[in-house]
Amino acid sequence: MSIKVQNLTKLYGEQKALNNVSFEIVKPEVVGFLGPNGAGKSTMMKILTSYINASEGVAEINGQNIVDNSNFVQQSIGYLPEHNPLYLDMFVREYLEFNAGIYKVNKARIETVIDLTGLKVESHKKIGQLSKGFRQRVGLANALLHDPEVLILDEPTTGLDPNQLMDIRNLIKSIGKEKTVFLSTHIMQEVEAICDRVIIINKGEIVADKKLSELREGQDQVVIVEFDYRVEDAFLKKLPKVKDVVNTHGFVYEITFSSQEDMRSYVFDFAHDNELKILQLNQKNVSLESLFRDLTSN
Repeated sequence: MSIKVQNLTKLYGEQKALNNVSFEIVKPEVVGFLGPNGAGKSTMMKILTSYINASEGVAEINGQNIVDNSNFVQQSIGYLPEHNPLYLDMFVREYLEFNAGIYKVNKARIETVIDLTGLKVESHKKIGQLSKGFRQRVGLANALLHDPEVLILDEPTTGLDPNQLMDIRNLIKSIGKEKTVFLSTHIMQEVEAICDRVIIINKGEIVADKKLSELREGQDQVVIVEFDYRVEDAFLKKLPKVKDVVNTHGFVYEITFSSQEDMRSYVFDFAHDNELKILQLNQKNVSLESLFRDLTSN
């Protein structure tokens, strides 16, 4: 069991940030920890990384109690906090070499994480010269430097532009094929794009824990696509199994299909055949949105 949480409670004075929270995560799995602002997501992350202690309950990383074996836990996890702390005056390689010394890992690992996170082109620059997307890559490279089995990410895509967002999502999804990734976010599209499973927390309590595949069963599929210019709805309605097409704004369309098959490939082929460029292409989980709204609205 990569992460095990049993009856975890965290009090700040009389306020309960977490109330009797329990869940388990196995490797490899990408789990989205979803909830509104102030729901307790960051508090959970800080407990799992042994930054703060819980008031009650037990948490384990790779079978070891976080409180009793904090050194082991810190060696077993890679952590990217919401506000990525970096030394902006250091060069990318210099920063990673500095942290490699702290972790006591072979410097050859630096090249591995630079390649893995797509930093090679920017690795000669100072961190302060990088875009936010590349700074997030540096944070991820640092979190992966000691090759941890568990990766804990707190709001990893906040403030990124659409291109940076796509790159970081793809990177996290790739990492999740071999490691346990526990991803905190309040963005449902993030969960849909990256995760295998979602845990929803509201007011410090777990209100749902489901596989994304379960939420897709028996529902219509909505694909969100943005082209480089306007397309007549009638043309899109010729796609197989289309129920509805809505031009939500600009050149963005929501296409509803009566199918559980991933229909994005059909939309991609449509764009290719009609010499259109796709600027974004995502699935929208109607059940996830409804579930989140129902469980966190009060």
